[in-house]
Amino acid sequence: MTTPDRFFCADAARMRGDPLAGTAPRGAVWVLIEYRGAWPSNGYDGIALDPETKARVWSAAHEVRARIFLIRRLVRPRPEGPGRWAVLHYEPAGAYRQRWGTWSRDQDLLEIAEALRTPGHLDLPPVVLVCAHGQHDICCAVRGRPVARVLGERWPNLVWECTHVGGDRFAANVVVVPDGVYYGRLDPASAVEAVEEHLAGRIPPDHLRGYTDLAPPQQVAVAALLARFGPAGRHAYTVTATARDGDDWRLRVELHAPRPTAFDIEVHAHRTGPYRLTCQGPVPGPAVAYEVRSISSA
Repeated sequence: MTTPDRFFCADAARMRGDPLAGTAPRGAVWVLIEYRGAWPSNGYDGIALDPETKARVWSAAHEVRARIFLIRRLVRPRPEGPGRWAVLHYEPAGAYRQRWGTWSRDQDLLEIAEALRTPGHLDLPPVVLVCAHGQHDICCAVRGRPVARVLGERWPNLVWECTHVGGDRFAANVVVVPDGVYYGRLDPASAVEAVEEHLAGRIPPDHLRGYTDLAPPQQVAVAALLARFGPAGRHAYTVTATARDGDDWRLRVELHAPRPTAFDIEVHAHRTGPYRLTCQGPVPGPAVAYEVRSISSA
């Protein structure tokens, strides 16, 4: 896809072999707002809403460190009627909670502030978000939209396009919420395989960026075990100890089934670069990458 005339960050990252594991942003709460107008480059911050409503929603989300994504269905013509909104929570015990509503007037979105203070409902199907935010980064549209299209055809009730999720160079990016699982460097075929596995209760390692409830070295440790032993459930592994010595990390991760097993994993962090990490980033910068040095049974 790269041409002499244009730089594509996702192509460059593939050529460098940038590692995926350990790149999922931290987070446990998400706000989704169906927005059918044009998405500005800065997402929610740039859309035209009643200023007081917009500020109150942002403040309520900021208070609980929730991320706000704009979402839309990849269908033509655009749906009519009220838009939808959702608040999704991932709880440390593994419970997934959601609350959904609709909005026709800007002020209807004030319900989001209240929903952020309530737990929401269990037993709802997960939401599959595909970053297709071309105004933020062209790679997100070029690589994300074909993935959104094929996933939307397969699971029309679960899949939404969304604004910037982080990690433009790993496009196409898919986030499953409130599970809090990031996948990257997908194409239509690998996206279907990854989501199929995920919905079947098996997290595939090949395109895994990480779990959003874990710190980057912890994400790397879990991804290494999935790569070695094969797909496993979202909560099959638990990080029970994390120790740091400079750029080196030692982690203990426990596998709960088929029998209790513990692993000690050594991870080394280093700075890369400097590289252009986004299509529009004018100044090259470093990134932090992680290398698994050893895995041993505890």
